[in-house]
Amino acid sequence: MDGETGSQAMRAEALASLKRDMWPKLRALAEAESGTVEAALSALARPDARFRVAHPFNEMSGVPAFLANVWTPLKDALPDMERRDSILVAGDFEGRTYLAAMGHYCGTFERDLIGIPATGAPVQLRCGEVYRIEDGRIVEANLLWDFIDLMRQADCWPLPSSLGMEAMWPAPITGDGIVLAATDPAQSAASIAQTLAMHATLAGHDDRNSLTRDSLLAMPQRDHWHPKMMWYGPAGIGTTRGLAGFVDHHQLPFRIAFQRPQGSFEEVMAERARHGAGHYVRIGDGPYSVTGGWPSVYAIHGGGGFCGTTPTNRPVFMRVMDFYLHHEGLIRENWVPLDMLHLFQQMGYDVLARMKAGLKRRL
Repeated sequence: MDGETGSQAMRAEALASLKRDMWPKLRALAEAESGTVEAALSALARPDARFRVAHPFNEMSGVPAFLANVWTPLKDALPDMERRDSILVAGDFEGRTYLAAMGHYCGTFERDLIGIPATGAPVQLRCGEVYRIEDGRIVEANLLWDFIDLMRQADCWPLPSSLGMEAMWPAPITGDGIVLAATDPAQSAASIAQTLAMHATLAGHDDRNSLTRDSLLAMPQRDHWHPKMMWYGPAGIGTTRGLAGFVDHHQLPFRIAFQRPQGSFEEVMAERARHGAGHYVRIGDGPYSVTGGWPSVYAIHGGGGFCGTTPTNRPVFMRVMDFYLHHEGLIRENWVPLDMLHLFQQMGYDVLARMKAGLKRRL
């Protein structure tokens, strides 16, 4: 084993150790009783940690602010809450260390949360989370929780019917999403490389002059997706199956609605950066990869049809994460947490207000 290979292997083991240390603490926080929550959170995060949470919580600094404004309302809503992760991975990007998880917070919905009415029944709050870690503690948390899916479970759906299927997101088909052992650095590098190669095909497609169903089906993205691919979108978009399902039920209507920078992958990322958008994380961990941005996408809402909206010609920024499973040499599954409440807010649609208006009409 040469020096570089040995160093990579040591780093892979260090990342595995980090996951084994952090995962029990994340689960302990979810299940902590009121008298132990502060201690559980302090064991995870630095006192001055930065928290970025899906709308309407948004950004705040410090453990006390997060505890008061976010975690306590969540625990009040789901007093018997437990954490059920489907994916747990880690990696390094630009000299920073990240831990990423996808799954659900499960519990009995006993009290209202952000105006969503409690049901007294079990619910699963879908979550995508990416943590930046320094010296074994969280210094930045990015938490995309799917509140529109919680509305669906509470029977107060505020949007037109989704093009995709709305359902609880499943765990990876391979059953190995909790990656606690050291993974092969070469495989990890290949996973994130494949994701970025697929992203490059998306950036390179000429939406201005050739945006059709056939053009999206024929473009080089097809070289990266598995024939049985599953694409799991946020509530409002839904889940799709196969490349044709992905194009029909998400990609084509999404690209019609949101006109994004055009050009090579490098040119698109540079234009996004000019507007303050881009990736803060790109990691591979064995057969998994994760990318994300706060925001990662900049676009103009110039077309109609997205979730029943009409064009506003407003600029929009999208807080997005992508979790990928690489299987049989291709991208088999893609889970996509997206802050839909924040996206709608930028287009002038207050989804929470719409939900509340619908609830009043029931009385």
